[in-house]
Amino acid sequence: MTDSPNVTPVPADPAENPFMKAYTQILVAAWTDEDFAARLDSDPAAAVREYGLDVPEGANLVVTRVIPEEHGEPSEQTAIDKWEAGAVTGTYVLSVPEIPQVDLETLTEDDLLAIAAGSVSVSCCSCTPCCCCA
Repeated sequence: MTDSPNVTPVPADPAENPFMKAYTQILVAAWTDEDFAARLDSDPAAAVREYGLDVPEGANLVVTRVIPEEHGEPSEQTAIDKWEAGAVTGTYVLSVPEIPQVDLETLTEDDLLAIAAGSVSVSCCSCTPCCCCA
C-alpha cells in the first residue's frame, strides 16, 4: 500500500508535528504579545497564518479560551486531532487558554510545548482543565 501523494505523513512523535510547532509559537505569542492576542480574537485565521497554520477560505476557525471539561484530558494528540478534524468538518478548533501562572521567560521551547500539551503540571491559582495544566 502506498501513501497518497497529497497527504503529508504525520510524525509518530506529536512534538515533531508541524502543527504542534506552530501551535506552541501561537500559544507563546498569545501569552506574551497583547497585540497578537487581540488579532487572535478579532481575526483568528489571519493571526494563525502568521505562524504557518493555514485555514482554507470558507472554513471556520474557533479559538477556545476556556477548554470545556467534555473535551477530555488535554494532550498534544488531542490538539492535533481537533485541528485536523477541520479538514473534514470545515471548523478548525484551536485551544488558547489564558496565560498560565508560570514565569514564561525561564521556560525553553520544549518546556512550552510540554505545557501546551498538558504533559507538565504548572501551578495555577484558579485552574480549569486546559492545555497548560495537567
